[in-house]
Amino acid sequence: MYKILIVEDDFVIAKSLQSHLRSWGYEVEVVTDFQQVMQTYIAFDPQLILLDISLPFMNGFTLCSEIRKVSKVPIMFISSASDNMNIVMAINMGGDDFIAKPFDINILTSKVQALLRRAYDFTGQSNLIEHNGAILNTSDGTLTYQGKKIDLTKNDLKILHILLENKGRTVTRDAIMTRLWETDSFIDDNTLTVNMTRLRKKLEAIGLQNFIKTKKGIGYLVD
Repeated sequence: MYKILIVEDDFVIAKSLQSHLRSWGYEVEVVTDFQQVMQTYIAFDPQLILLDISLPFMNGFTLCSEIRKVSKVPIMFISSASDNMNIVMAINMGGDDFIAKPFDINILTSKVQALLRRAYDFTGQSNLIEHNGAILNTSDGTLTYQGKKIDLTKNDLKILHILLENKGRTVTRDAIMTRLWETDSFIDDNTLTVNMTRLRKKLEAIGLQNFIKTKKGIGYLVD
């Protein structure tokens, strides 16, 4: 089941869209706290966003740009500000489609279905894990923090994934090595240390100091 997030200042329109799209089998969430839109997005992890331009605290263009820093999730703008300049701006800021208000809800539904087909028929859905402002995207192997993004190696991604899956708990070196090399055969212990040192340097370069903590003689922890 695809998940759709509605970011729409008009509550009546938002709830109407939610009810209609749910009737088509989608899981639909409506943003109600516009100061926490990014947090809602990360927690819900939708496959599509319906986004208005006029919003409290942050306009849709700016929000679209912020989302694009961490994800390629399809974004469809829905707005009454449908002049050519706004449509061009929406696409340039990272939007995938635009539908003008007032709209026929059946046409919007068709556009939603088409956009989801284009985005996910041949690709997997995104998977985001957030912790203290750092956002790990397991689908494209990147980590974003305060607008800075780094590309992760296969081992970097596996290390961060297992640590973030176990936030607040120490993960043993043996468990990490088994995940990295997918074997319980002997691997030189120093090999993990080298991988961890390289990853920590990458994290420090974007401002994540002491993100991964060492539990001496046991393993590693993200708390």
